Amino acid sequence: MQYGEVRFEAHEHYQKQSYRNRCYVQTANKVEALTVPVQQGTHHQPIRELRVANDQAWQMHHWRCLQAAYGKAPFFEYYAPEFEPVYHKSWTFLFDLNYELLTICLKLMRLRVSISLTEWYDKAIPVGLFDARSTVNPRNGPETYVFHKPVAYPQNFGVDFVPNLSIIDLLFCQGPSALDVLKAGFRE
Repeated sequence: MQYGEVRFEAHEHYQKQSYRNRCYVQTANKVEALTVPVQQGTHHQPIRELRVANDQAWQMHHWRCLQAAYGKAPFFEYYAPEFEPVYHKSWTFLFDLNYELLTICLKLMRLRVSISLTEWYDKAIPVGLFDARSTVNPRNGPETYVFHKPVAYPQNFGVDFVPNLSIIDLLFCQGPSALDVLKAGFRE
């Protein structure tokens, strides 16, 4: 939200145990990780070349999990038609799947951000640009929030707010107010 233009890193090496192939959703009994399986041989492989392991029924599992977790959420019926086709498509590359989901989320949040892809990997970031490539990581704790501090909102299950879930939790539970929730946690 704080940047009008974002350069999406398209030439980094895939990092295991990152958000590149996983997100978290709250189900009736627990927080569940939805992981997109990737083909073996991922060590030092450029992210654009990382293939999805479509020999597993991950799309069906993800979509059923989303339906079970959010089917009764206030805005599921409104936003689900945007996401459902993603889970009925066979994806070759993880990068393309992530880019499609990012595009959908930006549209639904009504965020106008210019996204461009990097043309090569550059270790040294040019002066004046903020490098967030390694900042957002599931192993980082709350003290490392750089862009946003989670703000509690009513979720589908439980009475205690669960932070750091996928943005689909926010969309399905808050609908058009999702952007206001994000702005409330905005860090300058």
